[in-house]
Parts: sequence; structure tokens; C-alpha cells
Amino acid sequence: MSQVPSELKYTKDHEWLRASDEGTATIGITDYAQNSLGDVTFVELPQVGASLAAGDSLGVVESVKAASDVYMPVSGEVVAVNEALADSPDLVNSDPYGQGWLVKVRLSAPEQVASLLGGEAYSAIV
Repeated sequence: MSQVPSELKYTKDHEWLRASDEGTATIGITDYAQNSLGDVTFVELPQVGASLAAGDSLGVVESVKAASDVYMPVSGEVVAVNEALADSPDLVNSDPYGQGWLVKVRLSAPEQVASLLGGEAYSAIV
């Protein structure tokens, strides 16, 4: 059973979001998602400054098995991308909730966070 940190928010598409008090959020893919993909070989991320709506593709995670779009759980502007993934895409596998984060965004509609799944609800679907 993959771990599901209870302090994070989740989507049915297996993205996670960690909101901060400063109106920003860090986004990545869940342990379940990285496990399903297998060894991640490449991560394509958006440009800093890109404005994306909830549901938009924020990038692609490629693995030995497949290439999968990653979707924005909420609307926001990309303020940082995880540059470490260019050289070490396997961080998504080894530390999906830590060093394997994908993007940080400034929330344009912070109320959207409340519509995401809590840890218990996400655990129930995986």
C-alpha cells in the first residue's frame, strides 16, 4: 500500500498539492502514480510565469512504461519548477512527496484547494 500523507490534498488523477500560508502551493504526483508509472526517465515542466487553470496539463512524466500528462489541481501561476528533475527524474520515484515535487504555483483561486480530496478520501480510491 502506498503512503498517503494526510496533510496534503489530492486529485482523482493522482496529483498532490501542499498549500502554504503565503498563497502558494507545491504540486507533484503521488506515490501511487509514480509506482504505477515505473522508473521515471524524463519530466517535462512548464515555464516559470505560465498561468494555468485547474485541469490544464502542467507537464509530462515519462517512464519506461508510458508518458503521462500531469494536470493542475488548482488554477495558478507557475513560480518555480523543480530544476533537479532535469538531471535526476528518478527523484519522482524515490521521494514523490519531497525532492520529487514538480512545480510551485501562486494560487489564483485559493478556494479551489478545498475542493480537492483529503488523504483519507484519496486512500479510499487507491
